[in-house]
Amino acid sequence: MLAFTIRRLGQSVFVLAAMALIVFLGVYAIGNPIDLLVNPQADDAERARATAALGLDKPVVEQFAIFVARAASGDLGRSFVYNVPAVQLILDKLPATLELAAAAMVIAIAIGIPLGLFAGLRPHSFAGRAIMAGSILGFSLPTFWVGLVLIMVFSVELGWLPSNGRGETVLLLGVPVSFLTIDGLRHLAMPATNLALFKLSLLIRLTRASTREAALQDYVKFARAKGLSPRRVIGVHILKNILIPIVTVIGLELGSVIAFAIVTESIFAWPGTGKLLIDSINQLDRPVIVAYLLVIVGIFIAINFVVDVLYSLLDPRVRLGAAAAGH
Repeated sequence: MLAFTIRRLGQSVFVLAAMALIVFLGVYAIGNPIDLLVNPQADDAERARATAALGLDKPVVEQFAIFVARAASGDLGRSFVYNVPAVQLILDKLPATLELAAAAMVIAIAIGIPLGLFAGLRPHSFAGRAIMAGSILGFSLPTFWVGLVLIMVFSVELGWLPSNGRGETVLLLGVPVSFLTIDGLRHLAMPATNLALFKLSLLIRLTRASTREAALQDYVKFARAKGLSPRRVIGVHILKNILIPIVTVIGLELGSVIAFAIVTESIFAWPGTGKLLIDSINQLDRPVIVAYLLVIVGIFIAINFVVDVLYSLLDPRVRLGAAAAGH
């Protein structure tokens, strides 16, 4: 297990380094922030001073070398617009995004797995067919359209839920969270539901397919032949075995929820990193864009690493196969 963990850590470091290069070159090749930061009526001398002050007068290779040296110590640059460390801006907004992503995944898991399990056990029933039809809608409907519909129905027409903002927050271990207050939960309900819809549909279909496959296996037939109760057959012999692919997908989708919450945060004015990224792109705030992308990549890598470890614990054949490949 130790060798497996060390190998995964080495791969993670390599991926992070490669992504740092790609992100830096990609973002720093787009646009010139001086055009937005300096008064259009400024003369060439003033523009040159601003360019030098931001370090944009150096060759790209030298800029990247400086970036890597600073990044090794945790410094991903200062925001051109706010003149504060870019990491600080992201970390200030990150709790809101993580809370939204976690709430969306809780909704998707709590509803998607039971519905998928039911649809897999009773695929030809009316309820099973209705669940699958609903999952197709969840895949098909655009996130921005669903968000607007939710606002129109539950905020404008019914007046039940607020349409924007995060609501009241309280400190939990020094981190502001909104799910511990009634007002915060009311603000969280619609954006979390909107963000969860696609993942919910995905989990329904994955769980249904895995359940139908597991139900045909010999060990399930043998358990039923022994006279075990349906609850034990489902809970021990079916659900336990289908959790391996489900845990993997949940981990990967959690990363994508964090990364792609931008649309939902924009629709509901949720004060997270997605909204910060949009504002930074509009202002060509390069350090914030680069820092955001690297933080998200780092989160993806960390989640993938945890998923790999959990996968190996659930299925020891993963460790054995990796060890055999290494030899």
